[in-house]
Amino acid sequence: MQLISASRRTDIAAFYAPWFMNRVRAGYCEWKNPFGGQTYRVSLAPEETAGIVFWTRYPAPLLPFLPELRARGHRFYFHVTINGYEKALESRNPELNRAIAVFHELSDAVSPKLVNWRYDPIILSGRTPPDYHMKNFAALAKRLEGRTERCIFSFVDYYGKTKRNLARIARTIGTQFTDPDAEVKIALATELSRIGATHGISLFACCEDVAVRGGVQKAHCVDSELLDPNLRLKSRPSRAECGCRESVDIGAYDTCRFGCTYCYATATWEAASNRARLHSPDAPGLLAL
Repeated sequence: MQLISASRRTDIAAFYAPWFMNRVRAGYCEWKNPFGGQTYRVSLAPEETAGIVFWTRYPAPLLPFLPELRARGHRFYFHVTINGYEKALESRNPELNRAIAVFHELSDAVSPKLVNWRYDPIILSGRTPPDYHMKNFAALAKRLEGRTERCIFSFVDYYGKTKRNLARIARTIGTQFTDPDAEVKIALATELSRIGATHGISLFACCEDVAVRGGVQKAHCVDSELLDPNLRLKSRPSRAECGCRESVDIGAYDTCRFGCTYCYATATWEAASNRARLHSPDAPGLLAL
């Protein structure tokens, strides 16, 4: 039994739902190791799958297929990212009101317990200081109240591609992005936890152990026990301070077309758009290579 991550590398629910369902019906898919280049076959048979973890900003294209997934015996839960940033940071994200409406629809169809809100990543800058996040988070939490029980957050990681993309945006919009020290992270996370609690939403820190205090809990984003308390798969962190269980990610880098400037999985929107042309909904892997 294994968990399927669909996917940290791209938004399968938003852009590749027909491919995913074709692979579920076939009983397997393939994924290519982005570092070694090897291709692996992954079973999607329900008796060999502990569950599916969907990571998405816009699950609407997958919603019509959820009854079929259940009928086939699959268990699943969702991470849905809603940050509400300006277009400079999230150039092609769903319009905020639409994103929230779809979140409500998904929660009603699945369960608030199985739809996690990701306010992720937190980016601090001259335009998005801590006060901005407190107000923005409070407004979003109010609109998501009753539709989720958990919010997972992290602070942006300044990978090479992220630094380059944010530097370009900083010149365009006239601001400076900062990597906050521990005290700033702790204070902001503690306040967000307090705000979330007033709306019935608990706060979980993803790879931010310094902030695990004052009501903030450690996140286990890939979590077999969320689907079944008796299903205790072994831990397999993907990076420092990660609390995830072991899983197989079936996505591919540079294929998400939402164009988020801070993304670790996509170099540029243009690169993702070009690479996405290699996709076929009938291929075993996300990219028909």
